[in-house]
Amino acid sequence: MSDLINIDKNFYDLIIVGAGPAGLSAAIYMARAKYKVLVLEKDKIGGQITITEEVVNYPGVERTSGKKLTETMRVQADYFGAEFKLATVGEMELEGKIKRIHTDKGVFSSLGVVLATGANPRKLGFTGEKEFQGRGVAYCATCDGEFFTDMNIFVVGGGFAAVEEGLFLTKYAKKVTFIVREEDFTCAKTVADKVKDHPQIDIHFQTQVVEVGGESLPSYAIFRNDKTGEEWRYEPGENFGVFVFAGYVPNTSWYPKSVEVNEMGYLVTDMNKKTNIDGVYGAGDVCVKNLRQVVTAVSDGAIAATSLEKHVSALHEELQIPELRGEEEGVKERPEPVEEDKKEEDGSFISGEIRSQLKGLFKKFANPVKIKAVLDNSKLAKEMEGFLEELMELEGPLSWEKQSASGEEQAPYMELFNHKGEETGVRFYAVPGGHEFNSFIVALYNVAGPGQEVDPSLAESIQAVEKKTNLKILISLSCTMCPETVMSAQRSAVLSENIEAHMFDLAHFPELKEKYNVMSVPCLVVNDSKVYFGKKNLEEMTKIIAENQ
Repeated sequence: MSDLINIDKNFYDLIIVGAGPAGLSAAIYMARAKYKVLVLEKDKIGGQITITEEVVNYPGVERTSGKKLTETMRVQADYFGAEFKLATVGEMELEGKIKRIHTDKGVFSSLGVVLATGANPRKLGFTGEKEFQGRGVAYCATCDGEFFTDMNIFVVGGGFAAVEEGLFLTKYAKKVTFIVREEDFTCAKTVADKVKDHPQIDIHFQTQVVEVGGESLPSYAIFRNDKTGEEWRYEPGENFGVFVFAGYVPNTSWYPKSVEVNEMGYLVTDMNKKTNIDGVYGAGDVCVKNLRQVVTAVSDGAIAATSLEKHVSALHEELQIPELRGEEEGVKERPEPVEEDKKEEDGSFISGEIRSQLKGLFKKFANPVKIKAVLDNSKLAKEMEGFLEELMELEGPLSWEKQSASGEEQAPYMELFNHKGEETGVRFYAVPGGHEFNSFIVALYNVAGPGQEVDPSLAESIQAVEKKTNLKILISLSCTMCPETVMSAQRSAVLSENIEAHMFDLAHFPELKEKYNVMSVPCLVVNDSKVYFGKKNLEEMTKIIAENQ
């Protein structure tokens, strides 16, 4: 029977869609049991919890950040042999014994699938929410808190996420005011009491936002007390912010119709985390459940993996499939967690762990890449030069040249050229640290070739662009949502000679923040006129480019 099945390098025992705590837990359990496991993630590994500054309720870990906790999980999964791939999942063929997952990096097959796709922040729909998103209305304190320094901030929501993010925002805000629809907070009393006792925080219970209004930025907000019916207007005469933390919407809208979800869109599973389809299991916040926390997510992942193990073993026997993972693919030498957003103790930009990874990646480059650094006398330029000198020490297929900025040219920046010496239109007005380091390396790979796989229809649409199009992506290096937009923009530029992608770190270009009234990142500016907020995948980027032709 196995000779009828295409068992190649893209065939796995288990494919996990989503690399949050649930997906990582499933990967650890299944890979440790010697099965061949692939984890697919479209964004940064770790999921929503990576934006949480402080985790204090995970058993056995007294205090950590969401990013550190999930990075440790990734290292464990990698240690046991799980493979990871950043890819956007499209169509999923789940009903047969052999599952097929279509992505922008190719088609992958497996005997089992764990859906751990999580949930996205919920929009409330009040008047002005959509109009002022990115210009005063925000959804991520870690990404956007700094833009509201010394302002008054309203936090909408009364759950754990709202309380945690509101406390974090006190680092920046002049004052934080909670707007809570319920009679009290819906999180643990110990956490809620921190908010109630905080001198910088006011609270309005049984209250909701009716409207946020103004011109380029919010100048007023209207609230309603649901108990009395009374409405009140906030109009301070200065800028303010509204952060919405009103729960999440399960990321299931793109699932095949054959997968059962409830009326709220949450994935329906049994006690073993099995969905209505054999060989397909769910885990984490995407599932119907009473408590959505890291500890329940990792529990789901473990249950799903151990339940699936029996299913996969039975299929191996039924379909006469040999073991997919050989001895040489067993347990690896234990790596250390990577913290990309910090310099090494010696002041270097690139850690030893990343240096080792890059040397392996450079071997896959089909052609060399040249980087032209246009520098001025700024601190950023000096850091940029130091970063490039370190990068060249790796002896990869890279070279760079230094050029002084002239006239009123906006600088400093790094521009990528292909092996023919041709401009690619990709520029980084930033030292690509933090969450953007990977984006920069992916840009080099795309210029060198073969580059990331792209859906043929998207590639054709991008290559058909005839009008010169400039994409400015305004970012913060602490933003977890920026890399997807950056990678979509630079991939478009590499594919089309008529598209430019210029990435700006707003910490060094505050004039752009003022010019486009940016209060949230990522911010995409097309041809210096049309402004879009929120992360954009390649398909969304292609549509935006087409709209501006």
